[in-house]
Amino acid sequence: MDSGTLGAALEREHHEIDHGVEAFRAGDADATAALVAAIAALRRHIYLEEEFLFPPMMDELAIPIGVMLREHGELWRTLATLEAQLAEAGDAAAAAPICEQLLSQLELHNSKEEPIFYTRADASLGPEATAELKAFIDSAEMPAGWACRQA
Repeated sequence: MDSGTLGAALEREHHEIDHGVEAFRAGDADATAALVAAIAALRRHIYLEEEFLFPPMMDELAIPIGVMLREHGELWRTLATLEAQLAEAGDAAAAAPICEQLLSQLELHNSKEEPIFYTRADASLGPEATAELKAFIDSAEMPAGWACRQA
């Protein structure tokens, strides 16, 4: 995939999120900070997909979008469980099984999302919307209190 496409930018976010969860699982320095950042990044990533990427694709890809929305809800609930575990236990060992679950969910989800949606992203959104979404990826924040549709 072209490194300058919207799909490539979204895929990069997938890798960055995975890396943050894997860093925690590996016990790297600042592992908890990496995991907290990955959780926030994943929530924001789900926001931009549900609010910006999926709507223009709805006519063409309604059934796959329904699958993605359901999986976003599952991911959202796993993130909530992980955040609660971090707040409760405060140790990496207690959160490790939830991280494993999250990584499994992400692997399955991303393996469908990247070839189905990301390869069509630029064409489906058009140049202006693509540029806006790429700018959002680079600098914008998710609105406070936003939750995915199936949370």
